[in-house]
Amino acid sequence: MNIYLVQHGKPVPKEENPDRPLSGQGIEDIERIAAFLNRDSRIQVEEIFHSGKTRARQTAEILGSSLIPGKEPLEKAGLAPLDDVRIISDEIMQMQNDFMIVGHLPHLARLTSLLTTGSESNSVVGFKQGGIVCLRYNDEEKVWTVAWMLVPEIIM
Repeated sequence: MNIYLVQHGKPVPKEENPDRPLSGQGIEDIERIAAFLNRDSRIQVEEIFHSGKTRARQTAEILGSSLIPGKEPLEKAGLAPLDDVRIISDEIMQMQNDFMIVGHLPHLARLTSLLTTGSESNSVVGFKQGGIVCLRYNDEEKVWTVAWMLVPEIIM
């Protein structure tokens, strides 16, 4: 099973809009990531979950329109920046199919650390806005590993 963890795209500054929707650059970056992922037919997700923040919802919608057309991404509790990662970690272990989570730091970094090392305080990957990290579960060894990472600046 694969989990695709996505940090939302670049938002506008808080001073410009306190709700912090995606900036023009953030939209462009996520559209590039979505197009790239869509070209790789091996990337198939059953669901896309996002936090309740506007920038995460917008990121999930752009990715969803490319990866699972006609199916709306779902807002999910427990994905806010400071939420307890153990709650979502327990839910992940019950999942059977590949899915995507669109969220925030430090939550995504702590979740990745918990799944791969057993401790949420270990630093495993450096997330970037608009970036995606694929975690893969090894059934034989019962461990999660980082399979790959993709950031907008490497896609033209």
